Amino acid sequence: MSLLPPFAPRGLLRNASLQSFLASWKFRNRLRGDHPMQQAAVSQLLDCGDGVRLTGVHSPQPAGRRPRALAILFHGWEGSDRSAYLYSLACSLFDAGYSVFRLNLRDHADTHHLNEEMFHSARMDEVYGAMRSALALDEAERHVAIGFSLGGNFALRVGLRAPDDLLPAMTVGVCPAINPRATMQAIDDASPLFRRYFMSKWQDSLQSKARAWPQRYDFSDITQIRSFMDITERFVIDYTEFETLSAYFDDYDLRTELRNTPRSPLTIVTAQDDPVIPFEDFAGIGEASGVRLIAPPHGGHCGFIDDWRLRSWIDTCVLALLDKALD
Repeated sequence: MSLLPPFAPRGLLRNASLQSFLASWKFRNRLRGDHPMQQAAVSQLLDCGDGVRLTGVHSPQPAGRRPRALAILFHGWEGSDRSAYLYSLACSLFDAGYSVFRLNLRDHADTHHLNEEMFHSARMDEVYGAMRSALALDEAERHVAIGFSLGGNFALRVGLRAPDDLLPAMTVGVCPAINPRATMQAIDDASPLFRRYFMSKWQDSLQSKARAWPQRYDFSDITQIRSFMDITERFVIDYTEFETLSAYFDDYDLRTELRNTPRSPLTIVTAQDDPVIPFEDFAGIGEASGVRLIAPPHGGHCGFIDDWRLRSWIDTCVLALLDKALD
């Protein structure tokens, strides 16, 4: 723990809602200016097997400079490669000598037209396929996986379940949704503004899918539902292979697995005041099981903004974790 600087925000930055808002505030990307990470970025269309195509953005280190590793980054639900929290970390990793691949999950980043079947949180095979394609693009000899929120769950599943050839040298989940039922309920119980934000994002995504595949989808009935839990249950039963909401949640509930010894180094960073990831979900997870849990009192959901220059403590934290794991 001595290698990690403490996260000690002051004043208004101790507010969880403000931290959560700043996490995704697009203005943060502008503060990076014309960053070398973005200058090196190449958009990629990935063959993920079984006809599935996903997109991502690859930022390799300059020619002649051996990358420390390829960092594969996973955005949160309804995020993208341009999400501010992800973009900030990508810039910091690139500056530290890492190649970066920012993966877009199915039906994210305006890719609803690429695959007819819909995104859901149990689609791991295509993530493994995307990782294989991404690894083939880069000269790095090893890779790490880092994800935020739902992307944190995806990253942790990679660290826990991936085939041996895809197992990361280090996995970090930031505010990961390890108990999907509790996260869904927390969104329903959150402030009306928070709940409307998430509901609006999902309804916009559903409409984009319907426009891309008009002969297949009509969501006019379920978009009238106002409970996040209820709309998810209807979606699961009507549009996934799962027969019940419980079966769907069980597929990516990680609480039991995280209490066992992982196959590779794995760290969770979460805030105790996260409004949508209940801190009690992490009870019993820690050093005894080989999983490192770092949980500052403040930080909101994927925020961890240090100061009014909008610098992120998560960037510093992840770099320190990787330094220790890789060196």
